[in-house]
Amino acid sequence: MSLRPGIVFLADCPALLAMEIIASKWSMVTLFALTDGPLRHGELVELSGGISRKVLTQTLRRLQANGLVERHAYAEAPPRVEYALTDLGRTLEEPIRMLTAWARENGEAVVTFREAAEAAEAARAVEADRATPVKSPRADGNPSRV
Repeated sequence: MSLRPGIVFLADCPALLAMEIIASKWSMVTLFALTDGPLRHGELVELSGGISRKVLTQTLRRLQANGLVERHAYAEAPPRVEYALTDLGRTLEEPIRMLTAWARENGEAVVTFREAAEAAEAARAVEADRATPVKSPRADGNPSRV
């Protein structure tokens, strides 16, 4: 594979397709939750920690449409529906485990860099605010910026 510009990430590139499918944090969380076997909607909500039922439903539908998750509806009373990884979805287990391991190993460093960047941005905003001259008060008594 060539790493020349325009070759790796063409508009119809399989790598972009893969990233589009799994880029959503809820897609990754949902796929990871299903690696141990089929789960019901409520179980996925509990395991996912913070996902709303609506967003989970949207995520499951998108994963189904991409052939990664299958929905099994059982003819029981009360009705029971379970979601499971398809064979294609199972091919993502190892990459997801690798990304999870990377996050565990490097998560603190990312947070540290993010906090430093946010602090630097806040300091720049304060400095920029101080550098903006203030006009004389307007007739209504409120100062205005130049």
